[in-house]
Amino acid sequence: MITPKTLACVVIVGTIGILIGWTAGTQQQSEKGIPARTVADYLHAVIEADRTFYTQHIVERMEAMLIVNASENWGKDQTLPLPVQFLREASRSLHVRGTPFRYRLVSLWPLNSKNAPTSDQEREALKRVVDYGEVVGENVLIEDRHYLQTIYPDRAVSRACVSCHNAHPDSPKHDFKLNDVMGGLVIQLPIE
Repeated sequence: MITPKTLACVVIVGTIGILIGWTAGTQQQSEKGIPARTVADYLHAVIEADRTFYTQHIVERMEAMLIVNASENWGKDQTLPLPVQFLREASRSLHVRGTPFRYRLVSLWPLNSKNAPTSDQEREALKRVVDYGEVVGENVLIEDRHYLQTIYPDRAVSRACVSCHNAHPDSPKHDFKLNDVMGGLVIQLPIE
């Protein structure tokens, strides 16, 4: 028969064991690093802030002051790159330096075929992003390497985005409104 004193000792020893196990597990998890999805969220916040600032405070301001315009042929015409080109060139610069992550804009209605989804899986994920305005993350295999691919809604943050896409002769969609989800920002992080 178990005495109350023995039961109390078992409960105390069990509680201490659980606390030690929980503490060890918590410390072990923190040594593994930041979860890939959290890193993707941090990268998205920085990329989106930079792009929004560039769009609203450089492109729109320079055009309003009649100093310089942004155009598709920015290199040849000596104009500013469009916001999508700014993002693509920044991403390409990181890729050249061997940075282990990738990012790019994609759309179901791209003006440039380079901005179309690259697979059926990516197209389906992008449809969910556009339909529900929520982030979609999944593991994908690219060139024999596993990545966490996270697609964030890319919203029309300025009237310039909306008017450019709606008026462009190659645009398959001409009824965007401010704050519409125009596509997605894809961030791919290697999973090792």
